[in-house]
Amino acid sequence: MPIFIGYGSIINIVAAEWQLMAAEKSPPSELVSFLESLTEPHILCDRNYRILAANPAYRSKWEGSREIIGRTCYDVSHHYKLPCDQVGESCPLQRSLRSGQRERVVHLHHTPHGERFENIELSPIRDAYGDIAYFIEKIDPLPVPRSDEHARGLIGRSPTFMAMMDLVARVAPADAVVLLQGESGTGKELVANAIHQMSRRSDRPYIAVDCSGLAETLFESELFGHERGAFTGAVARKTGLVEAASSGTLFLDEVGDIPLSIQVKLLRLLETGTYRRVGSPEVLQADVRVISATHRPLAEMVEAGSFRQDLYYRLNIFPIFLPALRERRDDIVLLAESLLTRVSGTRSLKLSRDAINWLRDYDFPGNVRELRNLLERACLLTDGDEIDLRHLPAGTLDQVLRSTRKTGQKSKLTDEQLLEVAKNFPGSRKELARHLNLSERTLYRRLKELGI
Repeated sequence: MPIFIGYGSIINIVAAEWQLMAAEKSPPSELVSFLESLTEPHILCDRNYRILAANPAYRSKWEGSREIIGRTCYDVSHHYKLPCDQVGESCPLQRSLRSGQRERVVHLHHTPHGERFENIELSPIRDAYGDIAYFIEKIDPLPVPRSDEHARGLIGRSPTFMAMMDLVARVAPADAVVLLQGESGTGKELVANAIHQMSRRSDRPYIAVDCSGLAETLFESELFGHERGAFTGAVARKTGLVEAASSGTLFLDEVGDIPLSIQVKLLRLLETGTYRRVGSPEVLQADVRVISATHRPLAEMVEAGSFRQDLYYRLNIFPIFLPALRERRDDIVLLAESLLTRVSGTRSLKLSRDAINWLRDYDFPGNVRELRNLLERACLLTDGDEIDLRHLPAGTLDQVLRSTRKTGQKSKLTDEQLLEVAKNFPGSRKELARHLNLSERTLYRRLKELGI
């Protein structure tokens, strides 16, 4: 009995067969040849994320591993079963399909040598009809030491953290002035060092200046140097930190603490690239890249008159905000496990389920620095191979800080409670006073009465 197939069915069958042929079709040989000529790692993908070709630079880093041709880019790079945008990350392929243009992102990729931050630059390739048919993806590993990342906290996968790392990767190759803003303990100095490591000045000096630790009378001399006899006690010429950072990077930490009298001289350095040693009429030329950081609200300080507006504009050319740890909770366990391997020494320790849940819920007023301190203390308290709630400040400290933040009231602690909080709080006394909504004077007085 003859079988009749409708016209519409025939069209569907032909279309399906054409799509199958197109999916299995090899990419143009000219495109593959171009890919092979590139020195940086490159791959060629289709619209379905499938890797069609990879150049020698890319293949060499996967030598001895499972074949990559024919697999999806998200499987190879992330070990995902779904595209990046479906698991909470930014997908450059989907972004390029929407924009029709080249896209750049920073991703944390799996590699044969462990996880690495890599800069991804993806360019669309159009066919004769103007439709996007392929993508060429360039992979550029970011030269950030992994040991530092694990030891000091420059690691994460959350969208806010990866957005911050994307800005870092974009500004690092340039010489633009960068302002890092964020709470204490978020890793501003680490990010500044990462920018230096990724810059063209990476083989030159990196000089960090703690602006909060310099007295106003010594600030100018430390920064710009002085001549012999410039003031009492200046028995020899001194090289300043600006000169020490020549051809490299000068990191001004806590720039909001720079005295007004010095701010105008820093402004001159930024605007003209020149400075003078104290006691010298000679104008010196500076070749430094300036990165500054602060946890203070500089814009509000400008309005209050405690920070120069013109200096603020010069420092704020490329601002980067570092997210607080509570704003990237998805990274807490990843960070805790990475930091634990560093602070535990030769011991093999793990976190219990209760400890993990507590860490996820805790607000971490001291951010990554506090997390590291908590884990270091927990390692000393545990005699076994597991860190539990007993080894974390899950009692008085947590309850008091939560209650104080919710009510906004001054803490009414008993002497016993204050002793427990002071013993367990990982930050400074100044930070503790702020979190308890107490004045520093009141806190110091009570601690003194308790013999601390």
